[in-house]
Amino acid sequence: MAEEKRDYYAVLGVDKSVNDDELKKAYRKAAKKYHPDLHPGDKEAEKNFKEVNEAYEVLSDKEKRARYDQFGHAGVDPNFGAGGGGFGGGFGDFGDLGDIFSSFFGGGFGGGRRQNPNAPRRGNDASSVVNISFEEAAKGCKKDIKVTKIDNCDTCGGTGCEKGTSAKTCPVCHGTGHVATVQRTPFGQVQTQSVCNNCKGTGKIIDKPCHTCAGKGRIRHTVEKAVEIPAGIDDGQVINMRGGGDAGVNGGPSGDLRINVNVRPHPIFGRNGYDVFCEIPITFIDAALGAEITVPTLDGKVKFTIHEGTQPGDEFKLKGKGIKRLNYAGRGDQYVKINVEVPRDLSKEQKEKLKAFESATTENNYRKNKSFYDKVKEFFKD
Repeated sequence: MAEEKRDYYAVLGVDKSVNDDELKKAYRKAAKKYHPDLHPGDKEAEKNFKEVNEAYEVLSDKEKRARYDQFGHAGVDPNFGAGGGGFGGGFGDFGDLGDIFSSFFGGGFGGGRRQNPNAPRRGNDASSVVNISFEEAAKGCKKDIKVTKIDNCDTCGGTGCEKGTSAKTCPVCHGTGHVATVQRTPFGQVQTQSVCNNCKGTGKIIDKPCHTCAGKGRIRHTVEKAVEIPAGIDDGQVINMRGGGDAGVNGGPSGDLRINVNVRPHPIFGRNGYDVFCEIPITFIDAALGAEITVPTLDGKVKFTIHEGTQPGDEFKLKGKGIKRLNYAGRGDQYVKINVEVPRDLSKEQKEKLKAFESATTENNYRKNKSFYDKVKEFFKD
């Protein structure tokens, strides 16, 4: 009996109200936890990793998620539950009983369908992680990554046979991969089908297996791939390389390669969408008198003139100095926040000069201060 699938929300550790950003974060956390590169040879981790990718593939797609929320696994997997419930869905969940009713009623109840062992099948998706800098994410780059995946064996070309030999049709099942068995039941003798033990359901017999892949025709190995990272990509986004995953079976198409992008934090810049932000410290004097300051941007240093009386927390914008929009023309902006630094460790002479300066100022020089104390007076006037 096939193992029952777990709830996709439970697989990712989220509830049904999860939004796209939370779902993405949960997926990245789970994918890192079970990634095959961190658990070489661990079949359980590999199984969990595939389960995580399958869950995210469904829940990140609005249409698939809606069908899953309404019908469960049956809404997104046409093979789930042998095609659904009711008589139209057949008796696929009842093992031999399904074969009994199928043979009894000529297959009219939907059971008894067997997959051709030689039919082309799509390969599984592979996954990898790429770490890039803030600047590389903003401007795009090319990276070489390592991917652990399954490919056809180079020695035998995927046949599983030693060079100069070929597979033979299984004499027991005649290439079908299944054999018929007669059973006695309360209804009389009925015929059922089961996987052929002679060829293990492949329909072929290999007399001389390939020495490289031991007759499997496929090998798991680690390869290097060059990946184009598009400008504007953000932390947590996934790049999908079509056909970059496991090789297909029997000539089927290869799966895809899903590359999880990690962007390292920047010591100066932060990011909000395609906008960049940073804080610039300036002196009390520059804030009071105005000055030309140097501002770092992704394109290099630029000069900017701040006006007299600049206050802590004031912000200005450098238009078009942000991050290129992913797959679109144009760039975001850069926002610069002013941080006025109060001087410390003053000498006696410096303190005396500041006190003299303070004595020379009036309420008009401190507009926020004057406004605040006016409000205080109004509050306590009763």
